[in-house]
This record gives sequence, C-alpha cells and structure tokens, in this order.
Amino acid sequence: MVSRVIPVDPFDLVIFGGTGDLARRKILPALYRRFRDGQMPDEARIIGAARADLDAGGYRTEIRAAFDEFLHEDERDDRMEAFLERLDYLPIDAMGDGGWPDLKEKMRDGAIQAFYFSVGPSLFGALAERLHSHGIARDDARIVVEKPFGRDLASAKELNATLAEHFDETQIYRIDHYLGKETVQNLMAVRFGNVLFEPLWNAQYVDHVQITVAEEVSVEGRGAYYDKSGAMRDMVQNHLMQLLCLTAMEPPSKFDPDAVRDEKLKVIRALDPVDPGDIVRGQYDGALGASYLDHAEDPASRTESYIAMKLHISNWRWKGTPFYLRTGKRLKARKSEIVVTFKETPHSIFDADAGSRANVLSIRLQPDEGMDLRVTIKEPGPGGMRLVDVPLDMTFAEALGPDAAHVPDAYERLIMDVIRGNQTLFMRGDEVEAAWAWTDPIIDGWQSRGDRPVTYDAGSSGPEEALMLLHRDGRRWRELS
Repeated sequence: MVSRVIPVDPFDLVIFGGTGDLARRKILPALYRRFRDGQMPDEARIIGAARADLDAGGYRTEIRAAFDEFLHEDERDDRMEAFLERLDYLPIDAMGDGGWPDLKEKMRDGAIQAFYFSVGPSLFGALAERLHSHGIARDDARIVVEKPFGRDLASAKELNATLAEHFDETQIYRIDHYLGKETVQNLMAVRFGNVLFEPLWNAQYVDHVQITVAEEVSVEGRGAYYDKSGAMRDMVQNHLMQLLCLTAMEPPSKFDPDAVRDEKLKVIRALDPVDPGDIVRGQYDGALGASYLDHAEDPASRTESYIAMKLHISNWRWKGTPFYLRTGKRLKARKSEIVVTFKETPHSIFDADAGSRANVLSIRLQPDEGMDLRVTIKEPGPGGMRLVDVPLDMTFAEALGPDAAHVPDAYERLIMDVIRGNQTLFMRGDEVEAAWAWTDPIIDGWQSRGDRPVTYDAGSSGPEEALMLLHRDGRRWRELS
C-alpha cells in the first residue's frame, strides 16, 4: 500500500518556548520528519523564540544536539542539515517588549501564520496580547496551546476568556496528542466507514467498554509538579475523556471539525455523576524502589498516581452499558487501548461443554498500534464441537506493509493539521469547560471527605480494589501485558 504525502502551503511557524523540552523532544523532530517525507514546502520557515540569548546558528547547534538524542540513527541523514537551515531564532521577552519588533520584521505576508505556545499557561495571555499589540498576528493566524487547559472549571473559563480577547475560537488549536494517534482516528473509520459495526454499537449489543492508559514510568523527577494534578487532572479529564467521547459519540453529520466536536460535547454532557463507590484511587509503593510519596517529596500526599472508575452515559444509545476507565503510573506494562466487549449470543445451540464466548474488539493505541476482533470458531480436529476464540488481527505494520512500518507520531499529524486549518482533532473551548464541569465535583468530593488513596505494588496491574470494581459486576479487567 502506497501512502500519500500531500504538501502543505508555505508557512511561518513560531515556536514560543523553542528551547524547551517539548520543542526539542517532540515538536521539532515531528517537523523534521514531515520535511524528510516531502510534506513541508521549500518556502516553509520555523522560528524558535525563547528567553535564551542565542542567534540562529547557536539555535541550530542546540537543536542538532537534540536530534542526536531524540531521533533514530537512520533518520539522521543529509536531509537533517537541510532542515536545520530552515530554522531561525529570536530572543523574546514574553512579559516585556524585547524582541517583538524583530519578530514582526520576520513575518511574511503571503505565508500561513502559526504560533505554537509551548510554554506554561501563565504566559498564554501575555503572548496573545503582544502578538496583537505589536501588530504581528493577522486575522487568519493560528495559535496552538498545550494542556493543561486549566486545573478546574474556573481556571479553564479564565484561560478561554484570555485567549478569546485576542483570537477567535476558529483560530485556537488546543492540542491533545492522543487525538493525533493513528488508531484513534481509525476508531472513527471503523465505526463510521463500515456497516458491520455501527448497528451493533449500542447498549443492546455492547456489554461494556474498557479504556486503559497504563504507564510503566514513575513520577520521579517531576513529582512536585505531578502532585499538584494527579491522575484525574493529568489523564482522565483530557486524554481518557477524549477516547471516551470518540468511542461513545453519535455519528456526526459529516467529517467536519464542528460536527465532530458537537457530538463529543453531547457525550460529556450526558455523563452521569460518579458514585464515590465507583472510583478507586491509588499510589504506588516502594516495592521496586522509591514510592510515590518519596517521588512527590510529601509523606502526607493524598494525590493519586492511579485511578479507576465506572461511568454511565445517560442517553438512548448507551443507557445501562458501563464504561470502565483506568490509568496509572508505575504499572506492569505500558499499554493504551480501547476494548469493546459485545454481549454473548442470546441463545447458544451448542452443548455447555463447547463453551460460550463474547466477541471483543480491541483497539490498541500503544504499543503496536492496531486492532483485533476476537471471533468464535470451532477448534480444529476431531472430538466434537469445541469453541475457541481467534483474533482477526490488523497490526498496522503487518497489515499495511512497509509504508506503515513508521506510523507518524501524533505531533506530526496535528501540526500539519494546524497548517491546513483543520480543527477536527483539537478541542473546542466549550468541550474543555464541560469536561471540567463533570470532573470538579468528583475531585471536590474526595477532598471534602478526606479520602486517601490506597497503595498498590509498583510493577503490578494496580490496586486490588480496582479489580473488585469489575469483579462485583461479574467482569474482569484486560491483562496488562
């Protein structure tokens, strides 16, 4: 299968925070890969902007060192130097006027304007204000902002209002890299591009849905930061919420940014309040080294490094079907997946000894992006009718040939969507606020009750209490392996 690379129009992309970790580790490597594949036109320019007192040559030297660290060896060829020559740099004072007139001089009239705010949210307002007060941003300019989009509903509203003072909602791209993953988009293709699944995608046929984002890493080195957010704010409110919305939403009228986001918003607004008994919060212990409390540098911390919860969506399609979400640090494996378990056949024609199975659709986000559908067949051989489950597997690297061996990083796709002006895979302001409106009462509840997280063994599948969350419903979590 031959993949198509469609070049984008010439652009000026300014990366505020251009010397920061995100720019060095994700943004610039993603742009280089798009350049390497021929998607970036010769007229494209990338301008790093930060406090560091560098010139263009010094910036290229710094990014060259970052590429040596973050790019695979086979990616570092003669095209890397050609890409680095496209980089420019300006020292910028985000809170003052230094550097802004120079930035205005560099911007071109005929190129698409995009400004990537790869900085903390506290600087968003200052950057937005100066882009306008210095006459740099045109009416069709685009800005990209990273999470966190607030830490509660009040701060999210304040942040949205700050951006809205200077930019229209159609110009704001709130980036969640999970939405750029190939498999997440394939979820929509599978649902809405095949007649096979959509008639069955409802409470009548789906027993339950599991959404898992498990990480092996701890919070070591950033425990003080993480302790102010926790798994609920850091993962559930945004990443898992987006996966939930794409799994549960109604078919949009067309594959259009607002049509898709309208349907996602309806899912969030249909979420029931969560019973405290349907939530499990945990902290990893020191079985494999330092514990969460050690990494957080707070022996009294009540912030969760793990959370599992049971949700219900009160609408016609999903009434009565539970959605189970879990995410955590320091677990036994790195795994992100959406698993749709269908109900068993209403009547089995086979003997009890043959066994009864349910079809399971597994959508793997990482590692090994792909999908498999488990179907029931007869076990080959003599000896009667014995049923077994077998997977119909579509691992992208195997099913789609050499062109799929490198699945583009989420940032590659999302940054190109910014240049194209396509907001489908970006969050809208009202969507962010609705997610916080649902999340805030949950956090306020356990804080007012003084709930403490339970401990779980580092390197395990999570707390025993999370296993019981499903066991009491007669179900089991998928293995983390």
